[in-house]
Amino acid sequence: MTQAFLVPMIVLIVTFLFGLPIALDLICSAVVYLMYTGRDIGIVAEQICQSINQNYTILAVPMFVLMAEVMNSSSISNRLFDFCKALVGKRRGALAYVNVLISLIFSGMSGSAVADASGIGLIEVKAMKDDGYDDKFSAALTSATSTVGPIIPPSIPLVIYSTISGASVGGLFLGGITPGVILSAALAVYVFFVSKKRGYPPGHDYTFKQFLSFAWKAVPALLTPVILFSGIYGGVMTPTEAGAAAALYAVIVAMFVYRSIDLKGVVQAFKRTALQTGVITVMTAASVVMSYMVAREGVSAAIANWVLGITDNKALLLLAINLVFIVLGMFLDVSVIQYVFVPLVLPIVMDLGVSVVHFGIVIVLNMMIGLSSPPFGMCLFISSSISGAKLASVSKEILPMVAVLIVVLLLITYVPDLVMWLPRIAGYA
Repeated sequence: MTQAFLVPMIVLIVTFLFGLPIALDLICSAVVYLMYTGRDIGIVAEQICQSINQNYTILAVPMFVLMAEVMNSSSISNRLFDFCKALVGKRRGALAYVNVLISLIFSGMSGSAVADASGIGLIEVKAMKDDGYDDKFSAALTSATSTVGPIIPPSIPLVIYSTISGASVGGLFLGGITPGVILSAALAVYVFFVSKKRGYPPGHDYTFKQFLSFAWKAVPALLTPVILFSGIYGGVMTPTEAGAAAALYAVIVAMFVYRSIDLKGVVQAFKRTALQTGVITVMTAASVVMSYMVAREGVSAAIANWVLGITDNKALLLLAINLVFIVLGMFLDVSVIQYVFVPLVLPIVMDLGVSVVHFGIVIVLNMMIGLSSPPFGMCLFISSSISGAKLASVSKEILPMVAVLIVVLLLITYVPDLVMWLPRIAGYA
């Protein structure tokens, strides 16, 4: 690797260790590279702005962020929770099943694991604690189920991956459906055995009339993913337009149907959306320079040649990539992994003939497992804080769940048809 590449990488590591926000870390590294190689920073900045302005896909991100903010600021989450309780019924460990089910449903609206853990996770943990579940299990399960959020569409990480790889957003969204359902089913099986072993309490027996009442109240919220899917795959809207329509629909439902949020609450949701979008946009801009640096210095080609020189066995290379990204996910922020490391390995998997859609789902699941894995998983911190349980006890409790998630990861890695069959049917692959 050249000195022109190593110097900005050292800057990136040093600024990261000093605790600067990752967006600033990436910018500092990019600026150092441009200065080191004698590039005009002003011209580069102009080119980046033009590139981002012409990238309509990235506009979907603030739409999905806004939708999640409105969902968490209103009573929509409570309506969905009541519906899931009525759907699960009185089986043993009912609220644990509800935790899994509502994360699957909510993931079709938020697109963010952190939004799931911090928003609807608050309702899940409180209800489970009140019903007699131990704090550490409640927190661990809430963290584990939140990983489904960015796999099921809409998904903010998949939109960002699309801008990095050039993969179709529509194909990525369809590719995530089956793995997301498998993840939820696997966690539900785990809940079945744990609930039986520990004797967790059963749920309530709802009458059919009560079930219909809860379902009717949840219908407006449940229509959100319907708008997304019908708009995108009906050919009526692009993913960005569908995201805008769904965000507007969420605002209308929260304000005028459920009447659980006022104009001031909507304004606050817009402000939080603007802050999150600003951070994402800055990181996207910095990643453009990072990608240019990686390509110009031949880093990807060097890594590809080195890796393929060790082995060209596709199965072993995919296993190695998974292991590396899981370890990275245990220590690094998702943004670092997505903007710094994904561009390094993307050429390798493409040389192996792996679909960028398939690889996108695998990588995003890797990152989501990292969010729930000790020692530094963000969702682990959030759920532990919400429950009041010690981080060490939650970390120990979640390890079997992480093992379940890794089994699903390996399954979708080596059985690509689980990811690709829907994109193929829709003509995206």
